[in-house]
Amino acid sequence: MISAQSWADAQLLWDYHHMHHAPRPCSVAVGLGSHDLGVAAVTAELYHQGMAPVIVFTGATSPTTRARMPRGEAVHYRERALQLGVPDSAVLLEPRATSTGENIELTKAVLEDADVKVSSVLLVSKPYEERRSYAMMRKLWPEVEVVCASTSIELEEYADSIGDARMVIDMIVGTLQRVLVLPGLGAAIEQEVPDSVVAAYERLCVEGFTSRLLPADIAARPGE
Repeated sequence: MISAQSWADAQLLWDYHHMHHAPRPCSVAVGLGSHDLGVAAVTAELYHQGMAPVIVFTGATSPTTRARMPRGEAVHYRERALQLGVPDSAVLLEPRATSTGENIELTKAVLEDADVKVSSVLLVSKPYEERRSYAMMRKLWPEVEVVCASTSIELEEYADSIGDARMVIDMIVGTLQRVLVLPGLGAAIEQEVPDSVVAAYERLCVEGFTSRLLPADIAARPGE
């Protein structure tokens, strides 16, 4: 059972993780690989709205996605986008990345190889990954404008859609840790984190929502 206090704390983190950007046309849409096929659906919807002429789906597999997406996150995302009417000619694949840092660096290489000129990126992620992904993009690809997008959905509805509420809260907590520590590792820009959000994060850690935290002995590995 997840207590009412833990849900309230998770909601504080969920709200903080959103950047609240208004979608606008960009040079490319980048769908960051994960266990959530909703990222592919949102990317496809934005493509149909004319928000980007080309899409890059990036991601290999992780322990979370290996069973759900055996052919790799980027490949499954592409298949979903094609089902939703995106033409194959508009989709580029980056199938090797296993971290957000690699997502960014390897996507840059794919776009360079395809001779796609990039001044702005529509960055599509899970809802609770917007802020961290934005912070890493601004650090690792500072010359481009970044506009964040994700599925418009409430926390408990999202947890129901994934089918594992505890895993979702664990991930929300792990993402907040990265927002806090990655700037010190040179992998993300600094962002203000309200005291109320830090307090909620600490309470959730005490309650055991810690499976997605970076262990202390590997916290110096940028790009996780």
